[in-house]
Amino acid sequence: MKLAQVCAFSGALILSSFAMAEGGGDRTFDRMMTSNDQAVQAFAAKEAKGDPVVLNAAKDDKTKQM
Repeated sequence: MKLAQVCAFSGALILSSFAMAEGGGDRTFDRMMTSNDQAVQAFAAKEAKGDPVVLNAAKDDKTKQM
């Protein structure tokens, strides 16, 4: 009986390792991240602006030291 339990436990471990094998999830995630990076780059290029405009050129003593 103990041998049967050990065999059943071993079989369950082996089957679960096959079930957790790559089934395309990694490729799907990689494709998703690639398309996200492209979308972010396209958005950044579309929204690209020049240097920020300083509205108040006068600075007090504390900010001049920074």
